[in-house]
Amino acid sequence: MVKNLKKQLICTIITIFSTLFSYAQIIDLNRENPYKKVFVDTDNFGASYLDILEVALPKIKTDSIKFSVLNDLAYYWHTRNLNKALSLTIQGLKITKQKKDTLWHGKFQITQGAILLRMEKLDSAFFVLQEAKSKVRKQDLPKLNTELGYVFERRGLIGKAADYALESLRLGEELQDKRAIAMAYSDLSNLFWKQSKFDKGLEYGLKSVALFEEVGINDLDYDFTLYVVGNNYLALKKEEEALKYYKHAIAIGERYGFYNNLSDIYISLTDLNAYLNEFEQAALAGENAIKYANLLDNNFMLMRAWLSLGNAQNLEGKYLSAIESLQNSIRIATVDFGDNYYLSQAYNSLGRAHAGNHDYQEAYAAFAQYDLLQSKVFTAEADERISQLQTKFEVAQKENTIKLQETEIKKQKLRETLIFVISVMLFIVLSLIYFAYQNIRKKRILLQQQNKEKEFLLKEIHHRVKNNLEIVSSLLALQSAQITDEKMVSLMLHSQNRVHSMSMIHQKLYQRNNLSKVEMKDYFVNLSQYVLDSFGNDNRISLKVDMEPLEVDIDMAIPLGLIVNELLTNTMKYAFPNNKKGEILINLSNSNKNDYSLNFKDNGIGFVDNKASEGTGFGTQLINLLVSQLGGFIKKNNENGASISIQFSFEKTA
Repeated sequence: MVKNLKKQLICTIITIFSTLFSYAQIIDLNRENPYKKVFVDTDNFGASYLDILEVALPKIKTDSIKFSVLNDLAYYWHTRNLNKALSLTIQGLKITKQKKDTLWHGKFQITQGAILLRMEKLDSAFFVLQEAKSKVRKQDLPKLNTELGYVFERRGLIGKAADYALESLRLGEELQDKRAIAMAYSDLSNLFWKQSKFDKGLEYGLKSVALFEEVGINDLDYDFTLYVVGNNYLALKKEEEALKYYKHAIAIGERYGFYNNLSDIYISLTDLNAYLNEFEQAALAGENAIKYANLLDNNFMLMRAWLSLGNAQNLEGKYLSAIESLQNSIRIATVDFGDNYYLSQAYNSLGRAHAGNHDYQEAYAAFAQYDLLQSKVFTAEADERISQLQTKFEVAQKENTIKLQETEIKKQKLRETLIFVISVMLFIVLSLIYFAYQNIRKKRILLQQQNKEKEFLLKEIHHRVKNNLEIVSSLLALQSAQITDEKMVSLMLHSQNRVHSMSMIHQKLYQRNNLSKVEMKDYFVNLSQYVLDSFGNDNRISLKVDMEPLEVDIDMAIPLGLIVNELLTNTMKYAFPNNKKGEILINLSNSNKNDYSLNFKDNGIGFVDNKASEGTGFGTQLINLLVSQLGGFIKKNNENGASISIQFSFEKTA
């Protein structure tokens, strides 16, 4: 007895200190930010966090902090007691109206809409939420649209609910609000699950979980998302994965007292255990679902809890118990229940229970209600379903085996007809695809032929241009042979080299597959060798083209070839007097897409001012004009010989 008293005393002391510690963590009026918002700024609290907020509320003097605490109290009480949550919300609406605080009045209306929705007052919830739209800030709209989506989901209008979820997603992305995006993904996951698109539902659910975990707060919506992911896994027959998510969701729900989520999860656990033929576990889960729904005083949860229990009893073969449970579910739903999806499931299960109990007339009536509700949710072909049920009812009533066989024969003929029609349509589609493919193939062959013809013509043009330039070069050579003036001979040689440098460009083009690009390294090597040969200096001058292979456009290659030709010519004439041996280095590179650098260096005597008068200056003028044409500039260096660097940017114009 004494030991028990000691244990109780220790537990009480621990609870008191834990509560005080949690209070200090959440509310501290001496801090600059006195309220660490629950599930946003901190999750360092236990199941008593609502009690902590209620104790602190009267002591808070600042309106904005008071409204924030009161709104959180109202919102999170709706996970435990809807009536108390509504009472707190009305208190907040009254105070904010007195203070003429429109923004906070709108926020309390969002909370009010969430509570009214769960109290089955869908029209009132819709009206309040619509009124709040013009009062709140843009960052509050994702949550408002989420609640509006729930209203239409509860009405069975899944398409309209999806529109609001997508609007929440758009706003979340625009505001870069990860939590809003996560919530939108969660809603879409749930809607896809209701539409039996489980792979898509799982995809969006896992996206939502990842974003919630990135934010790092285990709140009500994260808990709900775990449950939705579990539902999709269960529908895909991945029971172990589903159970893992359900257990995680239960742990959070029990820690914070999220009765609505706990009821949801136990409903799904009832379905899971029944599917695994663990009927005792299914019954316990169903009882827990009903318990939490009653604690919350939420007919929507209670209706679904009885539905899940009825489904489990159907699978176990306890049809009378199933009928009783399912009738409880339908009775709780009432006429203006709104959610045609779950109500249709209840009638479907009730029909199966009656059929299992050989009460086919009642089964027919239940299935008729199911089809009617399904047509509202999914626009299914209700008449065909009712006809099938009517046939089954008549067969069971009259025990007419012949009639059943005739029906099966008709179905078989219908299937055969359908298969034939599909086969014909498939043949037509495949034929069209084949003819389209043949047409495309013919066009492709024609285009290839045309391209080859154009490529041949271009190569022929480059070949003829090269030949014409070679003729000009030869004419210059013949002309120079008739001239005795050394200066004129030199000028003719220079002109001959310039023409040859251009002809080599066209020769490179028609010898390559690429008719618009010239590979400059090989071109510089050939051009340099030609110039050295023309001056008879190939043995005493060592030339190196130090660069990676680089392809450039023809509009850039021609001026570069002329520049290098002029530089080589000047070097041969002036850099190595008295048959002095020397070295020449050429390099072309590009640092990025359009920026290029041409570097030319020799180890000769360098730039000498008094030598400037020896030439005509035309070569230097030509180089400057060509560099200007390329949009570049020249840098000269006179250390250890002459060094010239040309920097330019080149972008081909249309």
